[in-house]
This record gives sequence, C-alpha cells and structure tokens, in this order.
Amino acid sequence: MLIDRPDPRARIGDSFAVHPIVTLAGPRQCGKTTLARSIAEATPGSTYFDLEAAVDGRQLETPELTLGRLKGLVVIDEVQRSPTLFEALRVLVDRTDYPARFLLLGSASPTLVRGASESLAGRTGLVDLSGFDVGEVGAKAWRTLWLRGGFPRSYLAPNVDQSLLWRANFARTFLERDIPQLGIRIPVETLRRFWTMIAHFHGQVWNAAEFARALGSSQAAARNYLDILAGAFMVRVLPPWFENLKKRQVSAPKIYVRDSGLLHTLLDIGAERQLAGHPKAGASFEGFAVEQLLTLTGVRDAYFWATHGGAELDLLIVRSGKRYGFECKLADAPGTTRSMRVALDDLGLDHLWILYPGDEAYALDTRISVHPADRIPELAGQIAS
Repeated sequence: MLIDRPDPRARIGDSFAVHPIVTLAGPRQCGKTTLARSIAEATPGSTYFDLEAAVDGRQLETPELTLGRLKGLVVIDEVQRSPTLFEALRVLVDRTDYPARFLLLGSASPTLVRGASESLAGRTGLVDLSGFDVGEVGAKAWRTLWLRGGFPRSYLAPNVDQSLLWRANFARTFLERDIPQLGIRIPVETLRRFWTMIAHFHGQVWNAAEFARALGSSQAAARNYLDILAGAFMVRVLPPWFENLKKRQVSAPKIYVRDSGLLHTLLDIGAERQLAGHPKAGASFEGFAVEQLLTLTGVRDAYFWATHGGAELDLLIVRSGKRYGFECKLADAPGTTRSMRVALDDLGLDHLWILYPGDEAYALDTRISVHPADRIPELAGQIAS
C-alpha cells in the first residue's frame, strides 16, 4: 500500500523554487527514499544515486566529474556517507549556467548538519520529514497511527504483533548500527537505558540531575545523550516560553519520544487495550497531538509554558505575530480549567484549543474551543493559512 505525501512534496517544490539544492532530512525508515524515488520517477531525465550501493559510491568518488555533466534533477541518498560531496556541490551550483538541481537525502548526523549549514549555506533548503501524519492516513485511522506510530513499515504492518516486532527491531538496529555509523561512540546499553528513561519521563520537564544520578554519569553526559537522540529525530526537546511576568516560570525544556509507536515499544505497550489502561496514556496522547500539530503546521516557533504556581500550557505556537495555545486532554468531554484561564490571559493568546479523542468540536468560550484529534489537519491548515 502506497500512501501519498502531498505536503512534503509541496515543501520540496517550494524549496526548489528558491534553492538549487534541497536537503530532505529525517530518521531512517521514515519514507525519505520512497518519496524521493516517486519524485524522481515523475521528473523526466532525473538521476538517482544511493551511497549505500557500492557502484554509486564509486561513481561519486570523483563528484565534480560525475555530477558536472548531469542535467535536471539529481537525487543523492544517504549523502552523509560522503562528506566531500558538500564542497563539490557548492562549486557546481555556483556556476551560473549549471543545469542540474539536487535533492539530498540523509539521516541526522553531525556530517549532514555541518555540510548543509556550512558548505551549502544559502544554497540549500532544509525540509524535515517524519513518519505518516493524520492528514496522510485519514481521520478514521488516527487511533491506529497513535498506537503504531508513523514509521511506514510499522503503520502498514498486517497486524499489531508484526508492527510491534518491526519497532523492536528498529530500536535495536538504531542503537547498534545507526548510532555508531553517525560517528558516535557510546555504549549501546547506556543509550538504551537513557532512551527508556526518556519514555518514562515522556511529557515531563527535563531534569539533568535526575537522569545523571540514574545513569551514574555527569549532567553534561546526560545532556549529550539527549542531544544525540534529539539530533537523530528520536526525541523532541520542547523549549520553555519566557514572558516578563511577575511569576516564577519553568526554565527547563519538556522532553518527548517523537514517534508514539516507539514510545509504546519502549514502555512495553502492545495492544490498544494496554494503552487505554496505561499510566502514561495521557502523556502519550499529549505527545502524539503535539507532534501532529508541529508536523502539519511546519511551525518552528513552538514552546510549552509553565509556572511554579501550577499554571501551564502544553503547546504555544507563534504564527504571523499571533499566539495560539493548545492543551491535550485524554478525556471524554474536557472543560476549562483555572490553568487555561491563567495561560489565556498571561500569555495574551489569540485562541486556545483543547485537543481530545472525541468526535465533536465545540466552543467553551469566545477564545477557547475543544477540537477532535482526528481533525488536527483541519486545525493546522487554519493556523498555517
């Protein structure tokens, strides 16, 4: 089954309108290759290189010679495997009459980030790709997406047992193969324990001292592990919003396992009935809703807000000068709370939405609305417009 991904296609097209190079980054197995091949197949005269293939790797050992004679769209998969390519691409695209454009695919790594930000500064558009979102799988399938996560092979597995097996194997391969290939030398078991700890702290404020004590390491080491998983698109670090208020505000970020399916694997949640009764079900729903909103809106200015007095807001998005707030509630019919009123007034929110797993949208106030999770794409479109 092939699921169309129109939004990433559009973002890639928009980036090509202003850049000769587009870098498509995301975790392994999130669908980058499938999307790039479909774009290449729809583009006459395109050329595809996969640096995991020995033949393609040898051809690109002399990049200026190989790429210098090509025209049209050129796709280079796993580009982080050849750091010398970035400098060669800079030389090629700086030629005023050069007839090719490049779509670069890569998993997050120091090489990819450094190459795109330094050698190709001003020449490449960056497009992040995650797993499937609610808009792609359809509203009726949102609970399956929540349980299994967005990685295509997990979501499309014939049954939940095979989906769980795929995710368990993915987590093992990521730790044992992918992390070392990124040039990171950390004991596999240490990073596995750290990742599992993040799952148990999913949706909570980061506490470096607590993680360091549990791991028997320094706070600097714990922060380094967090940066590694965040850079590999496995963890989202949501920064706090600071306002000049007469209140003590939380200054540490919130942490989430980005893919809900991987979160459930790390928490040993297999079936939907297990998820429904699990103590982390509410936090899981919160992380899922936050990730869907950020993916579908493409917003980069996103934060959470909390005070030491107990007021909090799960997500704050700033778009075109407007502030939008979001609370995520795993409840049948959520209502307003004092915390929401405080956030609405103190932050000057234009609107606050409460996302929940029900079917009906309804208003609680002129600036507070309840919105179903299966209609997040509709809400994201409203915010993005």
